[in-house]
Amino acid sequence: MKLIVGLGNPGKDYEKTRHNIGFMFLDYYYDYLKLSDKWSKKFNGLYIETNINGEKVILLKPLSYMNLSGGVVKKFIDYFNIDINDLLVISDDLDLNFLNFKLKDKGSCGGHNGLRDIENNLQTTEYKRLKIGISNNKEINTKDYVLSKFTKNDLYEINNLLSKLMELMDDYFVLKFNDLMCKYNRKNK
Repeated sequence: MKLIVGLGNPGKDYEKTRHNIGFMFLDYYYDYLKLSDKWSKKFNGLYIETNINGEKVILLKPLSYMNLSGGVVKKFIDYFNIDINDLLVISDDLDLNFLNFKLKDKGSCGGHNGLRDIENNLQTTEYKRLKIGISNNKEINTKDYVLSKFTKNDLYEINNLLSKLMELMDDYFVLKFNDLMCKYNRKNK
């Protein structure tokens, strides 16, 4: 069983903000998979159980706000007895240029509070992640920047990127993760 977690903040105020790219990713993936099930609520998270390529998969959006995402992720891992190797976390990344992305199989949180909380709760930095670049505007306070809304043009560009990332997700279920990283990781441009 795989657990795919998209990080974000709940509520209308946070929709279409840079920090919510993980939620946006899962919403796009939901549509891509043509799922019709409604999101259920458990352990302060919205989730859907589905089947992809014969494997049970849970899509999860923690509702505990970004900085407390780890507690929700831990409860799902424990309850569904999911191996850490079967966890994939999708998050925003300030250090990647806008529309760039990077797969990682382990590493530090890089200052991302949602990832930091996941690491604290799971007691490991060895879990898979897909980081989506939102750039960084040093002229704006980081908190204000990540919580600011994408422009209409940015949203158009993000939808194009998310469309391309669906191929990556198809491959996620058939390739070894190292092969997936080799195929899709690219330098920041």
